Amino acid sequence: MTTTTDAIAVALDAENAAIFTYGVVAAHAASVRDQMISEYTAEHRAQRTELEAALTVAQAAVPAAAAGYNLPVPVTDPVSALTVALAVEEDCAIAYRSVIEQAADPEGRRLGLRGLTASAVRAAQWRVVLRISPATVALPGGDAA
Repeated sequence: MTTTTDAIAVALDAENAAIFTYGVVAAHAASVRDQMISEYTAEHRAQRTELEAALTVAQAAVPAAAAGYNLPVPVTDPVSALTVALAVEEDCAIAYRSVIEQAADPEGRRLGLRGLTASAVRAAQWRVVLRISPATVALPGGDAA
């Protein structure tokens, strides 16, 4: 179970980074995106809670969120904000794919699959908004993402 809990801890860190990042995104994105950003932030918080619960059940340490996270690009306008939102969803997809790969039991794989699916859908939505084609990738969380 050690590799499973390690992968879950990495996914938890990705979720904490996503929540932090969406705070920055909300401050710079156009107001027309407020509801979408709010919904996505709430989804990340719910997934964070689910990961924390999984670690607690496994009697593993639940790492605390960092005070801050490095963003992949400076956020200075609405487009850069949405680009960072896409990047954080891709990071979460990578983390959840690892949970699936490392899971020692069906529940761990389901946890990873739920997170991977949710991140892939949100990433596709950001690609649509950013007019990136194709909006979906063949292997979310893989090298092609």
